[in-house]
Amino acid sequence: MSDTQGNTPTRAGSKTLQVLDAIRSIELDGTDRDMVALGMFKDLRIREGVVEFTLVIPPGYSFVPEEMEEAIAERFNELGWVTEMAMSVRDESKTTAQVPQGAGAAPPPPPQPQAADGHRPLNVGGEPVAEGENPVPGVKHVIAVGSGKGGVGKSTVSVNLALALADIGYRVGLLDVDVYGPSIPLMLGVDGHPLINAKQKLVPNEKHNLKIMSMGFLLKPNQAVVWRGPMVHGVVKQFLQDVDWGELDFLIVDLPPGTGDAPLSLTQSLPLTATVLVTTPQEVAASVAAKAMTMFERMGIRTLGVIENMSYFICPSCETATDIFDRGGGKLLASDAGVPFLGEIPLDVRMRKGSDVGEPLMAQFPESELAERFREIALRLAGVLGAQVGTTEAGEG
Repeated sequence: MSDTQGNTPTRAGSKTLQVLDAIRSIELDGTDRDMVALGMFKDLRIREGVVEFTLVIPPGYSFVPEEMEEAIAERFNELGWVTEMAMSVRDESKTTAQVPQGAGAAPPPPPQPQAADGHRPLNVGGEPVAEGENPVPGVKHVIAVGSGKGGVGKSTVSVNLALALADIGYRVGLLDVDVYGPSIPLMLGVDGHPLINAKQKLVPNEKHNLKIMSMGFLLKPNQAVVWRGPMVHGVVKQFLQDVDWGELDFLIVDLPPGTGDAPLSLTQSLPLTATVLVTTPQEVAASVAAKAMTMFERMGIRTLGVIENMSYFICPSCETATDIFDRGGGKLLASDAGVPFLGEIPLDVRMRKGSDVGEPLMAQFPESELAERFREIALRLAGVLGAQVGTTEAGEG
């Protein structure tokens, strides 16, 4: 399929990103969502110039596989390096969700440990969501913040990024799915069990113009969660289906660190628009973040960009900048992966203090230079998605 004369230019970015962008460029009749967002492009494998994948025809959609194969082949041919395409088809267009029998029957509860004292059941009513249906209607963009490893300030960045998006005019929710170490309630100074509304949905807690939901709201103080992947998967589904998020431009999701069972199960459960990666500058952190990016790419999830946290430290006495963890690792990671570098966040004691007392930097020091950094990153993030401030994407109430 490649140009044997070598005349077709090779695009920037990793091969996985090039393939995903090519697939996203295919227009589908009757929907404003692309094939990746609809879950139609799965099981991607790239071996040298050979691209293998599964085309999934989701419930409620009807496509002619041969025509879709021709359109995909045309896009791949434009990449210049694809020599062969191997496509398999999985037709799920006629499948339907299993609905409980009997009028008024409640959906089954998520799996939970038998001796989970203090765990409140998350199943508070509502109908099960059919496969292929948007489990969070009214939410335009679901953005996960991941890191690949702990200790890089991912949750702190998630909180302040969400606040920055709200500050520039968007309607924003923050979902803490770090089920083993939920820290968002502490960082925002929010506690108390969420209420249940007339629609039998959990109502997110609110503070600083954010709608907030966390596993921490449903646990006793200092209670540990000892769950495996399937249990985590069930709980996250309930967070999406049984929480009344209302109309949001962005739902920022704070993922647990790592690339293991928990983040993998959560990523599979969430209807993600894309992800943002947080890293510190040193090579060990950036290399692990690169592995997390690969995990997301293999699941067909686009990486919007990289944020480098703790980039440097400015001495408050002499105003000298010191690269405590080296510098530039995040920018290099973004460059190597062909994704945008969203910005640097310096190491600042106000970030740590604010998180400890429930008053994050964006709320406590909104006029600071550091707060402006977060606003700039938020604008870049919105720009990558095309969610321009002042359009219908921005919050209007």
